[in-house]
Amino acid sequence: MHGRPTPTWRSVALAVVVMLLALPAAVQAQTATDARLRQQRADLDRLRNERGALEKRMSDLRGSVTTLAEEVRVIDRQAVATARLVKALDDQLQMITTDVDSATRHVERSEHELVVKRATLRRRVRDIYKRGPTYHVQALLSAQSFGELIARYKYLHELARHDRALVQRVEKLRNDVASQRDLLVRLQLQIETSRLDKQAEEERLRSLEQQQKASLADARRATARTETRLEQLRRDEARMSRVIGDAIEADRRRVAAAPATRGAAPRAPSSIRTSDLGRLDWPVEGTFVYDFGRERKANNTAVRWNGVGIAAAQGTPVRAVAGGTVLEVARFGTYGQTVIVEHGGGDYSVYGSLASTSVTKGSSIAKGQAIGTVGMSDPDMGPHLHFEIRKGGPAVDPKQWLRAQR
Repeated sequence: MHGRPTPTWRSVALAVVVMLLALPAAVQAQTATDARLRQQRADLDRLRNERGALEKRMSDLRGSVTTLAEEVRVIDRQAVATARLVKALDDQLQMITTDVDSATRHVERSEHELVVKRATLRRRVRDIYKRGPTYHVQALLSAQSFGELIARYKYLHELARHDRALVQRVEKLRNDVASQRDLLVRLQLQIETSRLDKQAEEERLRSLEQQQKASLADARRATARTETRLEQLRRDEARMSRVIGDAIEADRRRVAAAPATRGAAPRAPSSIRTSDLGRLDWPVEGTFVYDFGRERKANNTAVRWNGVGIAAAQGTPVRAVAGGTVLEVARFGTYGQTVIVEHGGGDYSVYGSLASTSVTKGSSIAKGQAIGTVGMSDPDMGPHLHFEIRKGGPAVDPKQWLRAQR
C-alpha cells in the first residue's frame, strides 16, 4: 500500500478536465458533419429543381410551335445544369470521404484508449476483489495516529474518485465508439448513394450531349430544307407570275391593236366583279393551314404566301370560283399540279397542290365546275388546296373574296 504512488490534486483535476473536454469535441464534430451533409443535400435539391424546371420548359417547347434553335439552347442549359450537379456530387463525395477518414481516425484513437482504460479498470477491479470489502475499514483502523488517519482517508477518497472517473471514461469511450461507428455507417451509405447519383447524372449528361448533337444536326437539316424550299417557292412564284404576266401583256397588246383591226372583239370584262367581294363560293370546303402574306417559320425563316392553304381530304373535288378560260394546266414545282383560270379583265384564280385535273388548257369553264381534286404537294402540310386570286396581275388576299363559312 505504501509503495503505490498517491495521485495529486493537479493530476486528478487534469484527468477530469480532459474527460469533460473530449465529449463536446466529439459531439461538435458529429454535429458539423451532419450540418455539412444537410447543406450538400439542400444544394443538390436546388440543382435538381433547376434542372426540373428546364425539363418542363423543354416539354413545353416540344408541345408548341417553336424554333429548333430555342430547343437546342434549352438542351444546352440542361447540360450545364447537369454538369453543375455532377460537380456538386463530386464535392459531396470528397467531403464525405474526408469525414470518413476523420471519423475512422477518431474511432481508432477512441478504441485504443478504450482498450487501455478497460485494462486499467480490470486491474483495479481485480485488486479490489483481492483485498475484500473491508479493506478500506482496515486501512483506516490500522493508522498509528490521527494525522495518519486523515492522510489515509484522503488517499482512499481520491482513489475512489479516480476509480469513478475511470468507469465514466470507459462508459463514455464505449458510447463514443458506438456513435462514431453509426456515423461511419451513415457516411458509407451516403457515399454509395452519391456514387449512384453521380453515375446517373453522368449518363444523363452524356444523353443530353448526344441529344444536343442530334438537335443541332436536325436544325441544320431543317434549315437547309427550308432554304431549299424557299428558293424553289421563289422560282415557282416567278414562273407563275411570268405565265400570268405574259397572258396579261398579250391581252393588252390585243386590246391596243383592236382599233386598227376591223371587227376585233373588245376586251372581255372580268367574271370576278367588285360585288363578289366576300361572296364567292369556296373552291373546296375546309380549314386554313396558312394565310395570305408573310409567315415566319419555326426555324426563324420567313415565307410569303400569295394565296391561302385550305385543308381537305385527298381526292375532294375542287371547283372554279367563277367562270373563265383555262390559261394553264401544269406542274409548278412546290405548287404541285396547278390550274390557272383567266376570268377576263386581267383577273385570275390559281388552284395548286392538286392530285388530278379534269380540264385542259384553253377550255372554257363555268362557275362551280370541277377542275380537279385535292392532293398533297407538301407532306409536312398534308392534303390541301393552294388557292390564289390575282387582280390585274398582283395577288390579293382570297379570304376577302370568299363568303363566310356556314
